[in-house]
Amino acid sequence: MEKKQNKSMNLLERAKAPTPKFFRKLRNIGLVMAALSAAIVTAPMSLPAAVITAAGYVGVVGSVISAVSQVTTKDVNDETD
Repeated sequence: MEKKQNKSMNLLERAKAPTPKFFRKLRNIGLVMAALSAAIVTAPMSLPAAVITAAGYVGVVGSVISAVSQVTTKDVNDETD
C-alpha cells in the first residue's frame, strides 16, 4: 500500500496551486455575492437598514466562500478535473 506524502504548503503556494473545477465555480459565485453586496452598501440612494445589514452579511459570506475556495488545491494524484 502506498503512503501519501503530506507536503506542507504555505498560503502563497496554496493560492497559486491548481483549484478543482467545483471550487472555481464556488469562488466565482462568492466574488459575485461580494460585489453585489458592495454595490448595495455603497448605493447613493437611501435603502432600508435591513437591506443594508443583509447586504453586509452577504458580503462577508461571499468573501469567506471565495477565500476558502481559492486555497483549496487539486490533489496531484487526482486525474479528474
